[in-house]
Amino acid sequence: MGQNSSKPPPSSTQHVFTSESPVNFSPDLINALQASPETDSTRSKDLELHIQQRVHSELARLDAEQSKRLSELQEQISASPDSTTESIHPDARTPDQSSSSGGVDHKAAAEGDRLRDLSRQSVQKEIDMLKEKLKRRKMKEEVVQDKAIEKAKGEIVKCLRLNDRRPLDCWREVEAFKEEVGRLERNFLGKVMD
Repeated sequence: MGQNSSKPPPSSTQHVFTSESPVNFSPDLINALQASPETDSTRSKDLELHIQQRVHSELARLDAEQSKRLSELQEQISASPDSTTESIHPDARTPDQSSSSGGVDHKAAAEGDRLRDLSRQSVQKEIDMLKEKLKRRKMKEEVVQDKAIEKAKGEIVKCLRLNDRRPLDCWREVEAFKEEVGRLERNFLGKVMD
């Protein structure tokens, strides 16, 4: 059982096709094929080289297109006024900008510079406001100065020193510490949300 395969072995590896009419090749064609130095491997190498050259040329073309597109976009971005400033400050337009469709290029460049300066100023104002909020919070100092948390932490340390072989006996102290930390978190979130 299992020694014989389910498929019969092939009788031969060659397939012979018979045609109804005889096929004759000229002796010149047979001599040319036999004298040709080209083999299947050289043909496949030539084909592979041809494919690689086409892929390389296509990649080079795509790279050139992308770099051209990138440079065009960079020129557009540097030439156009900052769109985020316009969305934040819609009234920052001058009458010349809103009423005239054309104009001198240096005027447009000066207007773009002015809008960028406004954008920088508004970003700097926001940064200053955030810095002030952070200075008011001083969260680390509150945590260090909170006496209830310090007391709960001390109780845990004391219990662990007493029960160095049985740390699970300190579960009450750990729960008290967790409650104090939860209280501190709620206070912090209350300050942040207000």
